[in-house]
Amino acid sequence: MAETDLERFVEAPGRDEKIKEVRKMIDAKGIEYLYLQFVSVTGKIMGKGIPADHWESVAKKGFQLVYGATVNLFTNRAGEYLGYGPEAAELIGIPEPETFMQLPWAPTIGRFYCTLFRNREEKENPGGYLTSDCRGNLRRMHDDFEKKHGRRLRIGTEPEMMWLKFDENGKPRDGYSKPYCYHIDQFESLRPVSMQVIRYARQMGLDMIQGDHEDAPGQLELNWMFDDVLRNADRLTTYRQICAQVARENGIFACFMTKPFMGVSASGCHHNMSLWRGGEDEFVKCGNNPDDLPGMAENYMYVRGGENTFMPDDDDPQMPGKEGLEAIGGVVHHLQALTAVGCSTVNSYRRLWDTGFWAPVFADWGFQNRTTGLRVSAPGRFEYRSVDSMVNPYLMGTTLLAAMDDGIDNQLDPGAPEERNIYAAIKAGKEVKKLPMSLGEALEFLKNSEVVRRGMPGEMYRLYDEYKQDEYARFMSTVTDWDKDTYMECLP
Repeated sequence: MAETDLERFVEAPGRDEKIKEVRKMIDAKGIEYLYLQFVSVTGKIMGKGIPADHWESVAKKGFQLVYGATVNLFTNRAGEYLGYGPEAAELIGIPEPETFMQLPWAPTIGRFYCTLFRNREEKENPGGYLTSDCRGNLRRMHDDFEKKHGRRLRIGTEPEMMWLKFDENGKPRDGYSKPYCYHIDQFESLRPVSMQVIRYARQMGLDMIQGDHEDAPGQLELNWMFDDVLRNADRLTTYRQICAQVARENGIFACFMTKPFMGVSASGCHHNMSLWRGGEDEFVKCGNNPDDLPGMAENYMYVRGGENTFMPDDDDPQMPGKEGLEAIGGVVHHLQALTAVGCSTVNSYRRLWDTGFWAPVFADWGFQNRTTGLRVSAPGRFEYRSVDSMVNPYLMGTTLLAAMDDGIDNQLDPGAPEERNIYAAIKAGKEVKKLPMSLGEALEFLKNSEVVRRGMPGEMYRLYDEYKQDEYARFMSTVTDWDKDTYMECLP
């Protein structure tokens, strides 16, 4: 009888059949090698590769890798490994057969997402779920949220990014197109790149719906259909991998950095969210042959139907229902702490400081109001705007669940929707909490928020804080070109 989390995971009903189904696909498609990937605390893809001949063995036993891989295996300013030292045990990564996907740009390579566990021989909680696995945390927290509230979180993300040229030294520089928002001519200039991204995305299960050229150099936004929060996070991660590959193929640079240029818009990643009761998974073709898919059918499933509990429940077509207001009340109440996750890098705050370029810095909400941190973008959904494209979507998902849970439990009131430009409202005397304007300030809000830290269970908060505190310290201890230009010739 299974006694550990790892054993229960490996021995789950129906898993052996899926392992066999993957083997059939590996053989039929000529797959020679497998990438076994997981997501670090910062959203970076980590993992191992194995020959496809060993699929059945690794599906049962998994692979081992140092715990520090969940923290990017980086060192701090003192040269010490972040999170875990070299004396720490090794994690166990178990691939999820339902996530198998043939890479469209490398047909002999297959890819899996993995769930991480503590080592089988650990003295404490052997074979337990590894809490530095942000993806595994999201799955478990989402299931717990559903058990408690009978609701599932659906999210649609709007990742902006920039396609850049290389200079003569091989460094990324100017955008590949001009900074003209919504101009079809600029959209067309990026067509060879964007269409390749879309082709790969559709092959990998992303139901692409729309896109446009944004208002920074080379800035493109491509969107896919919203879905369950975990699957959407997986798709955002996949999308980033696709963009990196297309950049390699075209000799240009795919930039997800929040603010590479001042004076033009940064790359945000708005999160459109709603809570649903019921619904069923449905297959979405995405341009593929259902009888000859390049991956397991689960990659092409999207949840459909059910009841959107954020929809208006009275005669006001704009006002969300009671549950929607409570959930968003939790987000508004904890927005300052959530900023440490949604704006996760030092550079993220360049976006907030460059006022006038659509980056909201106040913890308020309204209808179609782009000056507030959250807005009702359409009936039944809230758009969280103070998130950028460097976000770890798994951590964003778990911390949003924690904030919504608090909002529903305590019936938190988000206040009346602000219909004025927030700056005009403040000038008229409205008191509004401002978002933190540096990573250091945001981390302090996170430290003081017991609720948001619930979205970083076990070791996750310690690891994230340690990594980001070191990042902020590195920034504060660095002399920049601005320092030199401003102070070099100054006399006391």
